[in-house]
This record gives sequence, structure tokens and C-alpha cells, in this order.
Amino acid sequence: MAHLEVDLVAADRKVWSGAASMLSAPAAEGEIGILPGHAPVLAVLQPGPVRITPVGEAAVRVAVGAGFLSVDHDQVTVVVDSAEGSVVQA
Repeated sequence: MAHLEVDLVAADRKVWSGAASMLSAPAAEGEIGILPGHAPVLAVLQPGPVRITPVGEAAVRVAVGAGFLSVDHDQVTVVVDSAEGSVVQA
């Protein structure tokens, strides 16, 4: 089964990294959802929740500040200026 390799990093730390089946984030133009096989994209993020569905684990929700999201060949990189608290299992 195809999956995404996700890296979510804040200015001061790596917040979450791993394999996921889906990710959604608050893009400047509206909510963006990423599934395996997504076309390459670069999006500006606004503050809000990033939701990750890890492979074989409970969903993860992290409140983030502004930043950007990059997708290329099922590799998703989310870089934000801040992440509120630690990872919350949703």
C-alpha cells in the first residue's frame, strides 16, 4: 500500500516524522488534503491544525503557526514557525 513520508518541523524542533496515509493542513487558500500520489505542490500555511493519519496508528493533530508545505514524490515536508505543545493523538 502506498503511503506518504511526512516530516513536520518547527523552528526549534522536529515535531513528527513517519509514514502516513493522509495529511491535511490550513493553506492560505483554504484547507489542503494530501494523499499518496498527490501532484507536486508548494503551499503557504496559515495558523491552524495539521492533521496526520499515520499508517497503523491513531490520528495526530498539531496546532501550528504560519509556514509552508511541500509535496514531491510522496515526500511531504511541513515547516512552521511554531507548534503548540506536543503531538496530540486525536
